Amino acid sequence: MDTKNVEKGTISISFVHEALACIRSRGLDQNVLLMQAGISPELLGSPQARVSSRHYGTLWHLIAQTLDDEFFGMDSHRMKAGSFTLLCHAVIHSDTLERALRRALRFLRLILDDMAGELHCADGMAHIVLKDLAGNALATAAPKRAFAYGTYLIMLHGLACWLVGRRIPLVHADFRCAEPAYSEEWRILFAQTLNFNQDHSGITFPAAWLEMPNIQNERTMKEFLRSAPANFLVKFKNSAGLAARIRRRLREMPPAAWPDFDTLARQFHSSAATLRRRLDEEGESYRSIMDDLRRDLAISLLSDTQHSIADIAGELGFAESSAFHRAFKKWTGIRPGEYRYSVER
Repeated sequence: MDTKNVEKGTISISFVHEALACIRSRGLDQNVLLMQAGISPELLGSPQARVSSRHYGTLWHLIAQTLDDEFFGMDSHRMKAGSFTLLCHAVIHSDTLERALRRALRFLRLILDDMAGELHCADGMAHIVLKDLAGNALATAAPKRAFAYGTYLIMLHGLACWLVGRRIPLVHADFRCAEPAYSEEWRILFAQTLNFNQDHSGITFPAAWLEMPNIQNERTMKEFLRSAPANFLVKFKNSAGLAARIRRRLREMPPAAWPDFDTLARQFHSSAATLRRRLDEEGESYRSIMDDLRRDLAISLLSDTQHSIADIAGELGFAESSAFHRAFKKWTGIRPGEYRYSVER
């Protein structure tokens, strides 16, 4: 079993809840969409549950088709199905990232009525500032749901990363709303530094990135659109820092071959004490990194393969299936057999 070829990214069940809010508010049956996307409705009752990015991407498209709205009913004007594809066509021939971003922001201002984004540069930093609009120019619009700001910024940042072929590191992300319960997920998607209850929402990154050339074309755009938005949520995660480097190292080998901590420290030309301290500074540990990777691999293998649970346990480095059962329940709140049954129903 080649784990390197298995989709490793997973999405918090919190994002599933948020995406379905517009379906529930309209009195529609969310369970029908969940089952069509391969997500068991039972998982909504497990706060620790996660779903594969592929299944979440399918749900995203199903909701957009059901509502004819790719912004999930979070703006007074629908972002009709196909709008994101047209956005990509609008920017694909831009020669630099700056021109592409300015075109994208203009396009989104035409599509959405309640939010407007602008690009500003100052002191070597680029700021995408997202402001809420009110019907009365003298009024201040109430803050939107956190998921609305996050969706807008994830779409824009993901598109920008794809255009230049690399993750654009964010210095910080700002949100006009209060901090949501799932903010830790955003620290992975955006940056470690998140600021809430601000006077605007937006992201900040080094302005030098604006000069990067657009390396994409209409042919590569077709492939990109086939996997959006899952590619936003997995491929372009926050990759800065020591923990991200360790994750990349571990992904290159099967879990059964992962090194112990002392060996890892030598591989990173560091003492064990120094490596542990640096991970502590990032709020991480080697154990949590390994657990997260094993969890994501387990969810993908249970969802997308027919391998037995015993085989999956062995591939993930567990000496006994019972140990895998205990670990999976700790990670997700349910046992691996229950998870597989739920996604196969």
